[in-house]
Amino acid sequence: MAHTEITRRRFIRSTAVLATGAILSSHATAQEAPKPKLPPTACDLVDLGKTGLKISRLGFGTGSIGGSIQRALGQEKFTSLIHYAYGRGITYIDTADSYKTHPMVREAIKSLPREKLFIQSKMPGLPENPLEVIDRYRKELGVDYIDSLLTHCAVAADWDDKRKRVIDALEEAKQKKIIRAHGVSCHSLPASTKAAQFKWVDVNLVRVNPQGAHIDTPAETWDAESNASHLPAVLEQIRIMRKNGHGIIGMKIIGNGDFTKPQDREKSVRFAMQPGLLDAVVIGFKSEGEVDEAIMRINRALAETAKV
Repeated sequence: MAHTEITRRRFIRSTAVLATGAILSSHATAQEAPKPKLPPTACDLVDLGKTGLKISRLGFGTGSIGGSIQRALGQEKFTSLIHYAYGRGITYIDTADSYKTHPMVREAIKSLPREKLFIQSKMPGLPENPLEVIDRYRKELGVDYIDSLLTHCAVAADWDDKRKRVIDALEEAKQKKIIRAHGVSCHSLPASTKAAQFKWVDVNLVRVNPQGAHIDTPAETWDAESNASHLPAVLEQIRIMRKNGHGIIGMKIIGNGDFTKPQDREKSVRFAMQPGLLDAVVIGFKSEGEVDEAIMRINRALAETAKV
């Protein structure tokens, strides 16, 4: 009886050890199993070219019709909309001196974590002392640094020479770490052709949509009449920007608000989300519904691209 009891106890212990081992092995296997890859989304943080900076794929633009649309919201509604977009995952805010929305952005972001935001602004023209202007921008925005600062609305083929004082100041500001990246917003093909080849450029803000509305043309003027025939030349410059490691952000995705038909907005968003074209896009918003629609369309376009 004693021998039988000992054998039975050994059997139980052995079985328990084996069972425990099987459970642990199963648990380890489950932990090691690769998680299914989720499709990209509008609010993913993505690399901005080779700047080393991250930016949400979709940005909140504050310059619709020169910023008048956002200013018309008033501070309370504007702040609420910025917070709504932030809650959905939009952390890139795009502004400019000429939009006159710096103070509105300052009030809107007061309670948001600065380190999670990417703020881009733009400097028009050729100010006498660009570094003093940058200090004004920082005060107006209520920030110690600006993530990306662009020289705004370049149209001349030799904008790099004409704006050398600004270019040198932005480089100095970057070295002082009061801005993290610099670049240019172009409004003509001659200007964007220069930008694509210019090593100083970290970030390009490019007008692009498949319909050709408000995109760059050969004319050295800020808003020459354009159409889809100008698109191949714009795409060629984007290709060169990509080759040279520039960050590329698309604007005029909704045709400066001209695309009132849903099918036009869908077409444009699908075009902008094609792999390898743009790092991010910026769209001017005036309502929560517009934020939701943009996210929905971008997510759908990205999900379908991921299936291919």
